[in-house]
Amino acid sequence: MSIVSRLLLILSLSVFSLGLIMVYNTTSGELLDRMHEFGLIDSLLKQGAYGILGCFVGFIVFHVGHKKWIEYAPVIFGIFCVMLLLVFIPKIGCTINGAKRWIKLFGLTFQPSEIMKILVPLFYVWYLNQKKDFNSFKRFMEVLLILAFPVLCILIEPDNGTALILTSTIIVLLFLSRVPFKFWLLPIMIFISFAGIIASKMPHVQNRIQVYLDPETDILGKGHQPYQAKIAAGSGGLHGKGLGQSLQKYNYLPEARSDYILAIFAEEFGLIGIVALIFIYMWIVILGFIVAMRTVDKGSFLLASSLSYVFAIQAFLNMGIVSGLLPSKGTSLPLMSQGGSSLIANAILICLLIQIEEVRCRGDNKLHLA
Repeated sequence: MSIVSRLLLILSLSVFSLGLIMVYNTTSGELLDRMHEFGLIDSLLKQGAYGILGCFVGFIVFHVGHKKWIEYAPVIFGIFCVMLLLVFIPKIGCTINGAKRWIKLFGLTFQPSEIMKILVPLFYVWYLNQKKDFNSFKRFMEVLLILAFPVLCILIEPDNGTALILTSTIIVLLFLSRVPFKFWLLPIMIFISFAGIIASKMPHVQNRIQVYLDPETDILGKGHQPYQAKIAAGSGGLHGKGLGQSLQKYNYLPEARSDYILAIFAEEFGLIGIVALIFIYMWIVILGFIVAMRTVDKGSFLLASSLSYVFAIQAFLNMGIVSGLLPSKGTSLPLMSQGGSSLIANAILICLLIQIEEVRCRGDNKLHLA
């Protein structure tokens, strides 16, 4: 295994391990109000189980190889598009906090939109491989309309954060594959405007924007989490209060184990801890782009670059939301926040990057999309 692959694996496992500690740590605060619902280690065991499942799925992804997954992409993409429709069907889809994002199977919930973050780049590379190049506007519109379908489904769920990530990923893919601006600039702008109009009509989006501009207008409602997150991060100071010493985890900051786990981390480890964590995330992204730059074929380059971007934008959005720089979108922190679907998706992402690097090191990376 190359040095780049080893570093990617070590850093990713380090973030996951730190996430397990924070999930266990944060759970203790919720026990005060809901001791009858779960035990202290239930959340830890659940996240650990998802981590093991993510490693297993990642192991399969690694050994099958990214070229095979590119070949399988249209079938898997179609299956998950159907899953995105199933979330709206009663007794199959699961509604949590007013959002229809999950499918419930055997007592477990699964979020198809998380895997779409991986499938969109895979499908795009497959399509480009079939067409070789977008030499006509009609051919370009075909792939754009296909990729727009899951984005619209996710927007309706609603999950504006994931829809934003997928839209920006598509733009990155178009730019990196050198599709002429005259083909995609106007359609993308129309789509973004259309999506923006839909989002702006949603009451929860209007509330989030209002809270973002002035959290104190709804301090006991939508503004509660952003406001408490700022208190948590600010009270950590330079060195933090120490592991396990957070006050905000005692239900001052609801659902701190998921989207706002970074706020508790900032409170306990301070500015130094946050800078160190950002440094780790930064190096995972840099290593991902190093993998992309070292590839010798266009398909591997596009896949590695777009996956690195997906990982980076997730971390950026979560950190921006927790710090109050961005309005709340429900975006998890990769490999660290509690959430099985997100954890498995990011495990697949990391394993694909490692596999692309290992293929290059073995010297068997034959021309693909050359």
